[in-house]
Amino acid sequence: MSWKTLTSKTIYDNAWMTVFEDNVVDPSGGEHLYGHVHFKNKAVAIVPLDDKGNTWIVGQSRFTIGEYSWEVPMGGSQPGEKPIDTARRELKEETGLTASTLTPLMRLHTSNSITDEEGFAFVARDLEAGEPSFDEMEDLTIRKLPLAEAINMVKRGEITDAISVAALLRLSVG
Repeated sequence: MSWKTLTSKTIYDNAWMTVFEDNVVDPSGGEHLYGHVHFKNKAVAIVPLDDKGNTWIVGQSRFTIGEYSWEVPMGGSQPGEKPIDTARRELKEETGLTASTLTPLMRLHTSNSITDEEGFAFVARDLEAGEPSFDEMEDLTIRKLPLAEAINMVKRGEITDAISVAALLRLSVG
């Protein structure tokens, strides 16, 4: 048996997400109140790699966790936009880089116990430098470093964003 939704009620809704409260029956037959967050955009992350083994990460203050966060470049894919097109756009906006080659790295769910958010990560190669064009809410620090150092930052707990961690560790295992 799978989960069954008896009723669903919208608790909150904005341009980016909807929060639902659901009365559900779980696979063992128990009835529960369950909440979940539906994200309207898909998360798209990019790990740029140059021919010397360097990558770029971006740092910013994140309101939700109240901390400064180092992450791979990323953004939201609008409904109907292909994740690879989002990857091209976000890489350029956040780092100024353009990539001749974008290769899918992985698909993931960021926290599937409370959200249906779907994420995609790409590796960007054959890079050309340019000027970034941050969104109005972004105040990013761009850092170029060896990929091995970015992976070590994950291991030391200095990069904690889920999609960044997954993408960087996926690259570390081949």
